[in-house]
Amino acid sequence: MPATMLAERFYAATRKITLEEVPIPEPGPGQVLIKIAFCGICQSDLSLIEGHFPTKLDVITQGHEASGVIVKVGPGVHGWAEGDRVIPSAGRPCGQCRACRRGAFTDCYDLQLMAFAYDGAWAQYHVAQAAGLTRIPDNVELAQAALLADAVSTPFAAVVRTAQVHVGNAVGVWGVGGVGTHLVQLAKAAGAVPIIAVDINDVALERAKRLGADYTFRSDDKDLGAKIREATGGRMLDVAFDAVGIRQTVRQAIDHLDTNGRAVSVGLSDQDIDAGPFL
Repeated sequence: MPATMLAERFYAATRKITLEEVPIPEPGPGQVLIKIAFCGICQSDLSLIEGHFPTKLDVITQGHEASGVIVKVGPGVHGWAEGDRVIPSAGRPCGQCRACRRGAFTDCYDLQLMAFAYDGAWAQYHVAQAAGLTRIPDNVELAQAALLADAVSTPFAAVVRTAQVHVGNAVGVWGVGGVGTHLVQLAKAAGAVPIIAVDINDVALERAKRLGADYTFRSDDKDLGAKIREATGGRMLDVAFDAVGIRQTVRQAIDHLDTNGRAVSVGLSDQDIDAGPFL
């Protein structure tokens, strides 16, 4: 194995991006070294570059939606071996807080986000915690598996854990980009009907229709409320997901809920959100 690798480096003070040759990290206790095959570009990566989100380090390697192959196993690691195809977790729980002690690691009070608090996977190699690895089945391509770390796992948690979508729920999804299209598919798998996709982009709406949306409406349609009411048989939405994160889409999603409806915000933004006077 070579001693160095190529890695993207983001300089927070100047927001400058460079490609540099850096030492290949050594896996410590409980860690593995992964040769990265694929790593996606998330909106949060772009938000960091644009200066909307902060980083905890002055210089950092970005990228948190990755897949690859283990090439080295650190001390104390069991159940993993060189050659295993894996997805590293996009965050590291502290292991000490109340949530971690009860096994709810995704609810960690001090969760360290990959590519924000420690180096990510826009690099040839990446050191990951063995406890946070997901094994990739043989029938799943590495390119597809990389999306599971965030673009699939985030909407999965939103649909299954937070909103608790179940059979027969009327579901609306505002913003059907990378996360929103997975919200549509996961809501479909949960038995939601109808599923309504709302976006400003006609191409995105056409894709959402192919992936399982029963109805697609433009967010700037002045008759949007009437169309949603008709599509739901007059009852409006049981669950509304916002995958954009701006105040207009959050309010629009909330405004189209049925009584006792549930609004779940999945998009990230640096805007202040106005949820309305009754929330």
